[in-house]
Order: sequence, then structure tokens, then C-alpha cells
Amino acid sequence: MTTRIKTLSRRSNTAILRVALLGALAFLNICPSSARAQDGHSHTTPKEPEMTRDQQSNANALIAIVRLSTERFKDVSAAVAEGYALQFGCVSGEDFGAMGLHYVNGALVNSGVLDATRPQIIIYEATPNGGRRLIGVDYLLLADAWDRDKTHSGPPELMGQFFHLFTSPNRFGLPAFYTLHVWAWKANPKGAFVNWHSKVSCEAFNGQQP
Repeated sequence: MTTRIKTLSRRSNTAILRVALLGALAFLNICPSSARAQDGHSHTTPKEPEMTRDQQSNANALIAIVRLSTERFKDVSAAVAEGYALQFGCVSGEDFGAMGLHYVNGALVNSGVLDATRPQIIIYEATPNGGRRLIGVDYLLLADAWDRDKTHSGPPELMGQFFHLFTSPNRFGLPAFYTLHVWAWKANPKGAFVNWHSKVSCEAFNGQQP
């Protein structure tokens, strides 16, 4: 499998941003984005470092694109209808927050395509009434396929945000993979791109589908 990166055309990118940036402003004011996140196995949630103006602009644009591209998934049944399915239960840390419920699209994972508008994973938080609240997305690329492709070097990068490496073995039972979380729908005090969300909990998850 060859990993491919699908970039947005200038025209489509401009159209997406024009609509999405207005809708994202409230979120961005609550939770300013920051640049680099922690390594995949870190058991802490450090705040992300300050960014330059250009880095902040790219980060805001990525969050805006995620929000526009996934708004329909506020209804989890829409995600299921498009091939996303719950995997790994509810992912939580010991004392540093959680990652929530990962609805994974296997076809997108296997495609190896990095497309800002088509994340491999949609992330939800369980609600007390058994529902699902959309909180973010996760882009995932298998490390072996990425590293074999000699047209690039280093980890994947999406609009200025570098992916984090999870080596194998790991808690997910997956081969080594690169991942980038974007907490576009629930503000994370530690930053929009860190792996763990300090305000996400698995307490309401009862193991049942909604």
C-alpha cells in the first residue's frame, strides 16, 4: 500500500474556509490552537508552545475545515452510515484525561490517503443518556506504508501540524501508526492538537451502542 496525500485545490480550499471560518470563530476564541503536541506514549498533557502568526493561521484553518467537513456527524448514525464503526471501547488515561470513543473508517485507513476533509476516525464522548457527542477527529496513517514511501521524509504533516508516532505493540493492538488528533468540537485547555483531552471522560460510557 502506498500512502498518498490529497491536497485541496485553491478554489475548494478558499470556498471551505470562507464558510467554515465564521462558524469556527467562537471555538477558536475559547481554545486557541497551538503547534506541536506530545509524543504518542506520553502520559502527561503539556500545553502546546506558542505559534507564529502563520502557524496560528494554518491551525485555525485546519480546525475550520474539520468543523465544516464533519458537522453532519453530530448525529452518530450519519457516521455509521458512511462506514465508521466504534473500535477500542472508550480510550482513557490514568490521570491525564481521555481520547473518547473512536469511530474508525477501515476503508479510509487502508487507503493511506491524507485528506483534511476525510478523517479516518471520528471521535465522540458518551453522554449520560447513552448518546454520543461529537468532539473531534483523528487522522491515522500506518507507519510502515508511510515510511516505505521515499517521496517524503519525516512524519506526516497536515497544514503545519505534525503527526505523532505510536510504536508497536500498543494499547490498540495496531501496527505502528502516525496520528493527529484535532479537537475541533470540544475545547481542550491543553491545545487543539494534543493526543489527550483533559476535559473528556469515559464515565458515561456503558459499552453499549446508542
